[in-house]
Order: sequence, then C-alpha cells, then structure tokens
Amino acid sequence: MDQFHDIRPYNDDEVAGVLQNLVNTPDFIDTIVGFKFAKWPKWSRGPLAMVVKHVLQKEVRKISDVRAFQTQVANYMERMIKTTTADVEYRGIEKLAKDEGYLFLSNHRDIAMDPAFVNYGLYKNGLDTVRIAIGDNLLRRPFVSDLMRLNKSFIVKRSANGIREMMAAFGQLSDYITHSLTKEHCNIWIAQKEGRAKDGIDQTDPAIIKMFYMSQKKQKVSFAEAMKNLKIVPVSISYEYDPCAFEKAHELHQKSTTGRYEKTEFEDIDSIRKGIVGRKGKVIVTFGDVIDASCETPDEMVAEVDRQIISQYAIQSTNKAALKMLNGEPCDDAVFEEYMATCPDALRETVLRMYANPLLQQQERQTA
Repeated sequence: MDQFHDIRPYNDDEVAGVLQNLVNTPDFIDTIVGFKFAKWPKWSRGPLAMVVKHVLQKEVRKISDVRAFQTQVANYMERMIKTTTADVEYRGIEKLAKDEGYLFLSNHRDIAMDPAFVNYGLYKNGLDTVRIAIGDNLLRRPFVSDLMRLNKSFIVKRSANGIREMMAAFGQLSDYITHSLTKEHCNIWIAQKEGRAKDGIDQTDPAIIKMFYMSQKKQKVSFAEAMKNLKIVPVSISYEYDPCAFEKAHELHQKSTTGRYEKTEFEDIDSIRKGIVGRKGKVIVTFGDVIDASCETPDEMVAEVDRQIISQYAIQSTNKAALKMLNGEPCDDAVFEEYMATCPDALRETVLRMYANPLLQQQERQTA
C-alpha cells in the first residue's frame, strides 16, 4: 500500500496521464494565456487558448517520465535566468556527493524560485534534483497541485484542523522525509520555517526540527543520531533584488499599522508569477556543511542551522546600500537609489530594513 499517495510527487508511470489531464483543463490553459499574453485584448483569449492547447498537446507527447518533465523545466529556467538575472552563482556545491541523499534546509525568500535555483544547480552539476516541500495553502487550484507534483513536490498539510489531525499530518510528513532520505537516498528541499522571511530575518522554526525527529523517535533512535541520519545541509539563498519586495513590505506595513492582513484568494499564485518574471539581479546559492556535530536537542540543531545560514548568506550591494540609507549615510549605489525611488514613501523604511536585515544579522553575530 502506498502510505504517501496523497502527499508524494507523481511517479514516472503517472506522468503521461497527469499531463493529458492538464492540457484538457480550461483553468490551466486560461492561466497560461493570461500569463503569456497579459497585454493582448480580451477578445483574443479564446483563439489564443485553442492555439496554446494545441501546442501543449504536441509538447506533452514527448514527456513520459519525471526526468523528461524536469528537462523541459530546466529549459524554461535557462530562459528565465537570461532575462531576469545578472548572474547565478553556486558556492559549496562541490562538497556534495552524487550517491547521497541530503536534506537541504533553506532560508526562504521566494515561493517557487528558492527550490528552483537549488534544483537548477544540482541538475547542472550532475546531482539528483530535490523533492520539494510545498504547503497545501498554495494548491487551491487543482492544476497547480498537479504541476508541482510533476516537478517532484510533496505536500505539507498546513490546513490540517485540530491537534489529532495535525499530529497525523506531521507524522506522515516525517515518515515520508525519513523514507526518502534513508531508504531511497533522494534529496529533499524544505524551508527553515513556514512561509517566506518577508522581513529578511532568517530564523529556523524548532517545530520543523521536531517534525524531522518524529519518524525516527518511534524507532527509539536518539535525537543526535536521527539528525545525522538525515544529512542536513543548511542552504542560504541571496537575491540582489527581490521581485516581491514591495508586496511583502505592504503586508508587513498593514500588520504593523492595523494588526492584521487579509490575503486575496490567489495572492500566492501572483507572488509565484512575480518571482519568476521579476528582476532579481545577482542570485547566489550557498550550500553549507552537512551537520554531523552532536546536536543533542532541537534547540542545539536550530542554533547550528541558523549559524550556517546567516554566516554564509552572500551579502550583496543592495544589502550594504540599504543599511547606509537606514543610517542616513551617503549611498554610492545609484542603481539601488533609482530602485528605491519607485518605492511608495509609506513602505520605504520597511523595504530598506528588509534588505539590510541579512547584513545586520551577520554583524550582530560577529559582535555577540
């Protein structure tokens, strides 16, 4: 029996059927038309949908397994990198072995692009791509769930209600992660906490670490040994420019001034779109060291993950410029000044702090 059937990625033998279902889903086709031809007149949407469907039907016939699907995704990634980034740099990836399964515990800035950039680096360096943890809050439209699971995503049931249902969901998730790493030797990507660090402060949620342990705890494995079995590698992702910075700042500003913020129905989907097509500048992905130190408690593991993520975060020119502006010092980055000139006045300080916080975190650790 497939105990993970409702959360796991699709298997090779499921790919063709899922793709055929996708190209026959009007919501999926309409979304692509709206994404690719946003500036075209509304009357053209119908004919465009027919053309898009026809093209996709031809394309999906060539895809019969997950690797073929991800090869197609890699082609789109290369186009995106050329049009939205100044450069993409990978640091520490040479330390990874091809025959190991790692648990990449990452800081989180962008819903889709964080795991996508990690995946692309692994793919280009001949390493196995990751199984990606994704919250079910992002899967309100069925075709999004299908696309994500085709791309080796597995589902985190954040919408579980009640203690019993939540514990069952976390237990299943822990079992799946442990099984993937120790039995199948597959790579896993998961964010260090639920949701993006919209304020630019990277901090691991102890609940994530405790969830990792649930599966092996049932087998009477010690916490330290369980963490070693998972081969946890902290990952720091650094964007010179955040395509969703102003939207994140708006949310933070609303919460600070009114105490609450209500997301629109498909706001997360729009954030995914902006993250893909928006300007990113230089992107630097840094892989840390496998944590093989004897971390005896979740708090000790959290401290080590945070130490690596914060210390290895690649500071960009925008981080330095933002801190200077916050301190009222002259900024010698004309490009960043032009960028900030487009920021609404009410959000200016929030955006500057968002960019400055990674640098401030490093400075605080150096002086502690």
